[in-house]
Amino acid sequence: MKNFKALALFSGGLDSMLSIKLISDQGIDVVAINMNIGFGSKKNMSEIMKKRAEKAGATFKMVDVRELYLKDILFDPKFGYGKHFNPCIDCHGFMFRSAKRLLKEYGADFLITGEVLGQRPMSQRADALQSVKNLAEDEDNLILRPMCAKLLEPTKPEIEGWVDREKLLGISGRSREVQISLAQKFGWDDYEKPGGGCLLTDKYFSQKMSDFIKYDKFEVEDIQLIKFGRHLRLPDSSKLVIGRDKEENEILENIKNSKMEFIKLKEIAGPLSLISKTATKEDRTLAAKIILTFTKANKNEEYDVVFEKEIVKATPFENRSKAMQYYV
Repeated sequence: MKNFKALALFSGGLDSMLSIKLISDQGIDVVAINMNIGFGSKKNMSEIMKKRAEKAGATFKMVDVRELYLKDILFDPKFGYGKHFNPCIDCHGFMFRSAKRLLKEYGADFLITGEVLGQRPMSQRADALQSVKNLAEDEDNLILRPMCAKLLEPTKPEIEGWVDREKLLGISGRSREVQISLAQKFGWDDYEKPGGGCLLTDKYFSQKMSDFIKYDKFEVEDIQLIKFGRHLRLPDSSKLVIGRDKEENEILENIKNSKMEFIKLKEIAGPLSLISKTATKEDRTLAAKIILTFTKANKNEEYDVVFEKEIVKATPFENRSKAMQYYV
């Protein structure tokens, strides 16, 4: 008898863990695939996700699709955006389409996901699930949603007997009582909380995205940059990024971005900053004043602010409100 294998779209959340558990408990091998579009988290979650996938009964793989996602989805979604910069329907369709191309590589037979009918207003309505199916080009009916399968038309894995439909669930709506109950039954307490997964659904992150694309082409190298620091837009259109604390300073120091140059302070402790390499002299002078404003610099004293090719002497603003007018 053939041993069947499934690829699971894996976010690290409880629903995706439970969907894997429902399938792996039927003796089916599962590979949990996390599609890295770049906007899942500020932190590297790969090791945490690996542990969660293994706990649910799957092996774990992270697949980098950032470049293709920016090129094909983020800036021109067929079904538009949600409340902020989140093209959820197009994103889900893209992920399934990408996963479908991996079936042969992993020797897998079908796809699963933790989606629950009616749980999310934009991407998990019945009509939205059908739109996702169409975008995924799922003519072979291979996308199975174990969490709500009994409320949907049977898929090929169910029809062909690869999966026992009776052992799947029929959950709908936004209540998570069933999921929490199952998590307690399995002894799970480590999983991504609802709504904590995608930065594109965050209001302030979306504002930074909108500002960036207004002035520049957004590329893969910009993803990490936009996740951290205070973001300011100066009068001559330069972008200024200022670290908020020691941890952010360390992260920003390791960012490699061909559009930006570092700014450092020598005479006084302060934040690490970056500015557009194309910044005008006026914007550089203003940036120096703003950066000093986020230090304990004496308001009447002049300091050296070190850019990559020059040193700008400046004094801080009297208060931060003058700097904050440039916040994105």
